[in-house]
Amino acid sequence: MFDLIGKRNWFFLLSALIVVPGLFFILLTPLTNGAAGLKFSIDYTGGTEWQIRFAGPQPSVSAIQSVLVAQGLPGSQVEEASDGFVTIRTKPIDLQAPAPIATPVPVASLGSSSAAPSPSGSVAPSASARPSSSASTTPTTAPSATPSPSASPSASGSPAPSGAAAAATSPSPSASAAPIPIPTEGKLGALATALQAKFGKIAEVREQTTVGPIVSSELIQQAILLVILGSIGILLWVSTRFADVKFGVSAIIALLHDVIVVVGTFAILGTLFGVQVDSLFVTAMLTVIGFSVHDTIVVFDRIRENRARHAGEPFDAIVNHSILQTLGRSINTSMTVVITLTALLLIGASSIREFVLALLIGIVSGTYSSIFNASMILVVWHLWEDRRRQQALALARGPR
Repeated sequence: MFDLIGKRNWFFLLSALIVVPGLFFILLTPLTNGAAGLKFSIDYTGGTEWQIRFAGPQPSVSAIQSVLVAQGLPGSQVEEASDGFVTIRTKPIDLQAPAPIATPVPVASLGSSSAAPSPSGSVAPSASARPSSSASTTPTTAPSATPSPSASPSASGSPAPSGAAAAATSPSPSASAAPIPIPTEGKLGALATALQAKFGKIAEVREQTTVGPIVSSELIQQAILLVILGSIGILLWVSTRFADVKFGVSAIIALLHDVIVVVGTFAILGTLFGVQVDSLFVTAMLTVIGFSVHDTIVVFDRIRENRARHAGEPFDAIVNHSILQTLGRSINTSMTVVITLTALLLIGASSIREFVLALLIGIVSGTYSSIFNASMILVVWHLWEDRRRQQALALARGPR
């Protein structure tokens, strides 16, 4: 029988060779103020993301960056996509708010205010221009008060082209599906004008988003809180399920191994290739945590069954049997997921590429840690307790 437990130090060494460089690059993030290490998207740092496509040939990244520097936006990021779009990320730029619709105000006040004249000069303002005192003091003007509320329905429902009616009926359901307009005002409008003056007309705007620092800080706090609460819940459940805290702590250590591997890999890729961590990264991490613990529980459950079947056999031998019995199942389950994620990574949309990459790395790491880390840690802990128990018994008996 192949002795996996006897080679546990080699598995620990392999994990260290993967985890230590990742930790180093993660620590570079605060030490270098973001110049190296993890590269966070605007979801966490705040900023403006603008995805555009020019009607003419796509300009180079350096040419676009020169325009950004001329517009007072140094340090902005420019990325090219395979579909011809260019993604521009800058510091937060206040987008021009849409003009407020003033139509409901004159329509609501048509019967009570005589200061809102009709743009088309219709008879509705002349009806509401009667003195309000006569309408409130004499009973003979009660019929004259009736046309004032009826004037608003007639203004909105009449086919006559009045200003209030035209503005009230202008919105349509198809407006939500309209393309994003090219900004013409504010700082982003000035940038759009400068880019079009140098590279030609902007044919399409696919995304135009600004995230403030308050929203980004809330996302960071929620991400950290989710990972902490998930880890605590897993620790409590596994410890209760197997009636031994060693099982729960071993599962959490393997889980932290997977988290460090994924985050560290993204820190290395962010330093070398500019790969960013976006809001979907938290979703990927929570999925990896769940998958890793699920695989670990499968192995632990077989260990618990074999302890009852092979009572009196050494614990490390029981764990070795359990790993070999579940090894094929764990690898086959993981390979089905890995094949699917690899296909998504190669031919999937670019917007989910980082998300799929995080899942792919986490699934592979979770399978490895469940078999070669969690179980090995459990054996090391159990053997250490046995040695300490034997030493305590030897001290209790005393010298002979």
